[in-house]
Amino acid sequence: MQIYKVGGAVRDRLLGRPVTEVDWVVVGSSAEEMQADGYRPVGADFPVFLHPATGEEYALARTERKSGRGYGGFTFYASPDVTLEEDLTRRDLTINAMAEDEHGHVIDPFGGQTDLDARQLRHVSAAFAEDPLRVLRVARFAARYADLGFSVAPETQALMRQLATSGELQALTPERSWKEISRALMEPSPDVFIEVLRDCGAFEELFPEVEALFNKPDEVEKSTTCMGQQVLRALRQCAINEQPLAVRWACMLKHLAQIEQPDSPRGRGRLHLIEALNTRFKVPRDCQELALLTGEFHEHAQDCLQLPAETLHDMLQHFDIYRRPERFEQFIAACEMDATSRSGNEPQNYPQAHYLRGAAKAARAVQAKPLIDQGYKGADLGEALKRERLAAVRHYQRNHLEN
Repeated sequence: MQIYKVGGAVRDRLLGRPVTEVDWVVVGSSAEEMQADGYRPVGADFPVFLHPATGEEYALARTERKSGRGYGGFTFYASPDVTLEEDLTRRDLTINAMAEDEHGHVIDPFGGQTDLDARQLRHVSAAFAEDPLRVLRVARFAARYADLGFSVAPETQALMRQLATSGELQALTPERSWKEISRALMEPSPDVFIEVLRDCGAFEELFPEVEALFNKPDEVEKSTTCMGQQVLRALRQCAINEQPLAVRWACMLKHLAQIEQPDSPRGRGRLHLIEALNTRFKVPRDCQELALLTGEFHEHAQDCLQLPAETLHDMLQHFDIYRRPERFEQFIAACEMDATSRSGNEPQNYPQAHYLRGAAKAARAVQAKPLIDQGYKGADLGEALKRERLAAVRHYQRNHLEN
């Protein structure tokens, strides 16, 4: 039995970046031997095991062969006679197809170190085209290492383009797609993720609604800039300010609410494009909700200093600021990222944020107990709370204008 460190841990050490996760491959062993040594199998049909002490993943060296469509369309062969090079051959990129032995010696059969030096994301073999998820993975690595000058090798981009036009992307499960999308949006350059996918035609296959924004003029700036370019700028601002995933997803989708569709009423009816994307990728509920609310109310946020008290109060109610204050904060952040990415200002120079937080604080200051003590209950209590909170918002507005 021989054990090697593989993949990202080797790559990031050579790049001088922190190694946060280590994967191992085991050559010359079997499932029975691994379990006899105390390793716990991850699944009944997959040769991956957890170390009895560290919990790190140890995979038996294996080969894979395409046998059908989609992620499940593979058969693999794991046996003591599978070599390390055979295992590395099935990996996506040369920079991920390196191994390191116990003495720190790097095994690099496909030129991964050369591609690291050349800042190239290059596929290992033609087997790259057997898994369409690799299109998303390459775009994600481009987003991670853009600051180091990495780009996609032309021959790899050609394979990605081939996959984008083959229909294989449609065979990806929502869960696999969202895992890559969510990780990519949290990379240092999420805008690069979109640009790489657009370059190979995959973005239009996966996000046709957002792709359409690149043909829509940005009405806010009244210039040649399109809505799609504004999405990229807002995502860059999100990364600079280390915003969470929900804010980044909201910034990516918010402009879809501005696209009028035939037979689609104004207001919440305009949100069906956002709803379609949320459904397609089975997006987590917090990201879904923030994207929808941001699509519906981001124009209110931009104009909040001129809103009537009733409209402002109604928006606060929609966000349920009393039980979900963090969601309203994320909404403000999404609006900040969009607005400041246009102006070049820092987020603290977005006056709407201070104003919205003040209005929310005024409404939250109204307590139910005094009204209960006055005898209000049930539906009457709810109406009384609404009246008092509206009055508090109105009072806040007057004070803000006077000051």
